[in-house]
Amino acid sequence: MLSKKLQDALNEQMKNEFFSAYLYMAIAGYFESEDLPGIASWMRVQALEEMTHGEKFFNFITEAAGRTDFRAFDAPQNNYETPLDAFKFSLKHENFVTSSINKLMDLAKAEGNHAAQIFLQWFVTEQVEEEASFSLIIRKLVRIGNDGNGLLRLDEELAQRVFVPPTATA
Repeated sequence: MLSKKLQDALNEQMKNEFFSAYLYMAIAGYFESEDLPGIASWMRVQALEEMTHGEKFFNFITEAAGRTDFRAFDAPQNNYETPLDAFKFSLKHENFVTSSINKLMDLAKAEGNHAAQIFLQWFVTEQVEEEASFSLIIRKLVRIGNDGNGLLRLDEELAQRVFVPPTATA
């Protein structure tokens, strides 16, 4: 069973996860407009991952006899000066998500809700991976600089990413 405070916090995080999907689709649109379909595809896969994260929160809340509460969010940023700016913005967003997950974990611990802690541990680990992925691409973009050929190679590399749904135990 969830306390009202924890249920509200989980619903807020569910909103954040669904917003992340919306944001990454908007960024995919930016990359499509820049003729970088591989990077756009990478962002679409990221959006799909975020949708599954939102669904995980939905499922946990309902399985814990809670009530889901879908909340509105603002429109995402749609335009960026450069691909590097788009990825820096994305990393900043992932830093926000990490902070939110950590606060949720702190709340679950304070309330002694072991089920919520176990559930949230997957997200704590996932956020390490998320931040590392964006950071690596940022480092590559910095290295590439204004080299158009390098950007095209990165576009080809990122096009290889495919969506792999998390396992039932994850």
